[in-house]
Amino acid sequence: MASVPSVSYSITVRLEVPAGGRAVSQITHVVENAGGIVTALDVNTAGHETLRIDVTIATRDTEHAEAIATALETLDDIKIHKVSDRTFLMHLGGKIEMQSKVPLRNRDELSMAYTPGVARVSLAIARNPEDVRRLTIKRNSVAVVTDGSAVLGLGNIGPEAALPVMEGKAALFKRFAGIDAWPICLDTQDTDEIVRTVQIIAPAFGGINLEDISAPRCFEVEARLRDLLDIPVFHDDQHGTAICVLAALTNALRVVGKDIANVRIAMAGAGAAGTAILKLLMHAGARDVVVCDYRGAVHPGRDDLDDSLRWIAQHTNAAGYAGDLRGAVKDADVFVGVSAPAILTGDDIATMNDDAIVFALANPEPEVSPDEAREHAAVVATGRSDYPNQINNVLAFPGVFRGLLDAQADGVTQDMLLAAATALAEVVTESELGPNYIVPSVFHPDVSQRVAGAVREASGGRPRTEA
Repeated sequence: MASVPSVSYSITVRLEVPAGGRAVSQITHVVENAGGIVTALDVNTAGHETLRIDVTIATRDTEHAEAIATALETLDDIKIHKVSDRTFLMHLGGKIEMQSKVPLRNRDELSMAYTPGVARVSLAIARNPEDVRRLTIKRNSVAVVTDGSAVLGLGNIGPEAALPVMEGKAALFKRFAGIDAWPICLDTQDTDEIVRTVQIIAPAFGGINLEDISAPRCFEVEARLRDLLDIPVFHDDQHGTAICVLAALTNALRVVGKDIANVRIAMAGAGAAGTAILKLLMHAGARDVVVCDYRGAVHPGRDDLDDSLRWIAQHTNAAGYAGDLRGAVKDADVFVGVSAPAILTGDDIATMNDDAIVFALANPEPEVSPDEAREHAAVVATGRSDYPNQINNVLAFPGVFRGLLDAQADGVTQDMLLAAATALAEVVTESELGPNYIVPSVFHPDVSQRVAGAVREASGGRPRTEA
């Protein structure tokens, strides 16, 4: 897919230009001819002879930004003082901080917040450990844990490079659910070390959000931590994605008038996200599913099945289809992709049933061009922000953890995930629902609250079982 100018690659160029004449129109003309978009122009300082202006420009990528800056340098009587990448500016010094909730203005306040007064609180917790949730940050704190092995679509880039992403996750927790989240980037990719490390830091947190840990290790890490800890452990790449996909599919099926129990679903991707999506779709009633990975359909006759793929083979593909993804998509009602870019074409989507639903969620380049898919499918969703129906995990995880923390839950169940997906789908009203609006905006004021309430209610009085 050809990229388009994006705020993710926006730059601000500080220029000194003559106070009179056509300098501003020349600048705009050069930027547009180079394929950029001027999104803002501000006068920084003004004089009788010259103006210093800041021009903000959306570009396609780093090379495009450099080409635009070079083009501006060719203009007569215009001097470039500085070119700033706005995304890097946002990240300078990090995006989150810790601050005190109580005043420390004098000796009395200091003696209550810290020594000697704090000793009384510590002794109270020692006598009654349950008080730790009431008297500390534990009740509102989540650890965002990664080993840097599967960061976004960037792959195994390590813990330091993962930190900006984990900071961003923590910022989203605070913005959308008022939760204090802490980035924990581990310098190990050994499963035993990850499990042990999280286990021994867990007392400070009310929940653990596993993030960007590669499959299949992520399955074992999550399963073992859920057995060891008495707080919720939630792998967002799996379960956050699954919640959002089920919510979106629920509404897409409403649009086309079909039922999840009666549709044929073809899936591309059998990793962490794909497996979690599959399990939640089946928990919601899906019965006819074929899952494909890079080797084709998953079926019992394959000789390369690990434990996860074996589970998929045993619970899906009842007809024993052994072909490729294109064959699986033929006559399907729904396609869900969490795999690789450009593995299908519009012609493949044309072989699906009438009123087809296509969720091409590989990011930044989907499994099939959304524009091509739209020619044949009734509803199309992607992971991208520049198309309608963006499937974005921020719709799920803040509200899920808000509900888990408020309920003081000790685990996460499939019923909780199903409740979250149902609540998220219901945020879209009947009057709003349509092919281009099957999930609410991440900024919709009701999203986090509705999801949290549903999770809180689903957690009440239920025995602990694994999701």
